Amino acid sequence: MVFKRLLGSLGVGGPTVDTVLDPGPALPGGTLGGQVLLKGGSADFDIEQITLELVARVEAEHADGESEGVVAFERVTVGGGFRLAAGEERSVPFGLVLPWETPITELYGQPLGVVLGVRTELSIAGARDKGDLDPLAVAPLPVQEAVLEAFGQLGFGFRSADLEYGHIGGTGQLLPFYQEVELTPSPRYAHQVNEIEVTFLAGPGGVEVVLEADKRGGLVSDGHDELTHVTVGHDDSRDWNAEVDGWVRRLVEHRASSYGDPHSGASHHGHHSGPGVGTAVAAGAAGLAVGVAGGLVAAEVVDEVGDFFEGEEDEEDEEE
Repeated sequence: MVFKRLLGSLGVGGPTVDTVLDPGPALPGGTLGGQVLLKGGSADFDIEQITLELVARVEAEHADGESEGVVAFERVTVGGGFRLAAGEERSVPFGLVLPWETPITELYGQPLGVVLGVRTELSIAGARDKGDLDPLAVAPLPVQEAVLEAFGQLGFGFRSADLEYGHIGGTGQLLPFYQEVELTPSPRYAHQVNEIEVTFLAGPGGVEVVLEADKRGGLVSDGHDELTHVTVGHDDSRDWNAEVDGWVRRLVEHRASSYGDPHSGASHHGHHSGPGVGTAVAAGAAGLAVGVAGGLVAAEVVDEVGDFFEGEEDEEDEEE
């Protein structure tokens, strides 16, 4: 799904921009390839810069409850410094390296409900215009997939996934938000916890895996449950079922000893589940059930990205 927009700041007769991403999902820490397609307007224009910005829809918890916003987490200039003649068509290829902590948006081809986008911005004659916005698909790294596969084989199910604004203490987290993959417990642990939350913080040397059970107030606020925090290598070869079960067992045992009654855990605050929750994914024996710039930006940007991913942008363009 790609949208073309007339550059509003230049009025009728300005150039159009259309960014086309390479097919298939990208990987955290990998290269996102594509090309920016420009078509000249009714006059010549000097293209000063072509900038790509990665954005994410993020939830923020605060004293009054919870709100949603959009965070820009990467910005790269991929071209510019040329004149685009009237009616000229030009392609500007690019290769953008994604941050290692880029959230995953799908598992085994099934969307998780996480919203990421690539925004294209042109700087022309001293004016800037955000001319194109495209959805970004990101698949898990092999070790991330192996961990989630193990959860599936152990009987855990997918509940939802979201992005939380804030920082997890004691980790090497770099982005201003983190991803939570929320899982329903396996029968073995169903009487002890309401859910398990998994966060991956990838880096060049490996992946930090943070687990939490029965969230109490959020990872970045007081009163949260004790966390299990481990680091695994990108090329580690382990018995992942035994490894993951050991992580969960240690987390549950610590929680039980810290809080006494294992049935007294508070339920997770409400989140929006992705579409198709409860549909099974045939991933070997796993069957894991899969449903499907430093701060929060202005409300109009939130609306823009929300409308874009809900397929309402075509209607807006017609109204303009």
